Amino acid sequence: MITDDAIKLHFPSLENRIYLNSAAEGIPPESVISALAQYAEDKLLGMDGRKLHELQWESTQDQASQILGLKKEEVSFCSCSSEAYNLASLALNFQDGDEVIINDLDFPAGATPWLQPTCPAEVKVWYSRDGVLRIEDLVPLLSSKTRLVTTSLVSFFNGFKIDLKSLVETVHKNSDSLIALDVTQALGRIPLDLTDIDLVISSTHKWILASHGGGIVGIPSKRSEEFTTHAGGWFNSENAFDSDRFTKATSKPGAASFSVGMPNYPAIYAINAGLEFVQSFGIQNIDEYCEPIMNYFLEEVSKLNIELLAPYDPDHRAGIIAFRHPEADRIYQALHKENIHIMSHAGRLRIAIHAYNRLSDIERCLKILHEHIT
Repeated sequence: MITDDAIKLHFPSLENRIYLNSAAEGIPPESVISALAQYAEDKLLGMDGRKLHELQWESTQDQASQILGLKKEEVSFCSCSSEAYNLASLALNFQDGDEVIINDLDFPAGATPWLQPTCPAEVKVWYSRDGVLRIEDLVPLLSSKTRLVTTSLVSFFNGFKIDLKSLVETVHKNSDSLIALDVTQALGRIPLDLTDIDLVISSTHKWILASHGGGIVGIPSKRSEEFTTHAGGWFNSENAFDSDRFTKATSKPGAASFSVGMPNYPAIYAINAGLEFVQSFGIQNIDEYCEPIMNYFLEEVSKLNIELLAPYDPDHRAGIIAFRHPEADRIYQALHKENIHIMSHAGRLRIAIHAYNRLSDIERCLKILHEHIT
């Protein structure tokens, strides 16, 4: 259960501070710190340590496949979500006349690969209205030329959670497009149902409380052909050390093709421990624990002279609430002075609530907000 004692035990670094910025950086529990130390111990074994690294890789695949609802062989790892998207672009090999749909609430990693001059596909932007991506606005963008619709499940910008079921139904009804989904701002925080998603991508240093240098890739077997990336490497190669290795290169299929070179094993150790940690509490339990805290913060902050950046109804909300204020920097500094950590950027303040946050944390944050917002 998530209790004050459990929070103190697993997150001693939060003893004297309030951390409400998991959408940028998660705070690792002690088990993740221990996992990184274990990597260092195993690395000291030299080549003998490789066997231990490989066991961590396999365990991390097990953990990730369970949480994503995929088979073990349908999950692999790269260095970050940006690398995963660029490898996906290479796999899809767009041609003139192809179309890609992105949206204006998405993180740059999911949008910029298709905007590069080397990508011949036409990019269409699904624009939000009042902080919401409305399915009816997507329909006219879809056509027989649409090869990919890519979006985050939860927007980093304002925390809006897309209606995934309606998105999938609409895309399939109006096109033959593939669907790529970034779950960085959802994985480890809310339960996931990724039915009929063709490519799943996530960073690892946020809500699953692991480290930098990791990217989770999930590709159902039925889409392995479309999403086999033909990138040079060796870890992703079927014939890396075969006699024909200098006459042809054959990539492993699907998710395995995204693990191009030597794995970042420190990140793998951390991801394994982070996934094990959030699953030990239960992601459904984490969501239910955070829900009343989210509700309280939303109710109280709505009374202030701020501009909420999304409606934040329960069906479209995860762990993030964002709002604007003309004196955002001053408010941020006032909170930081009290050792309350949130995100501030270009007049936008963003609160992210995770399992290590208490109602008392929110009460202290709101007290400072009330004092400095008029």
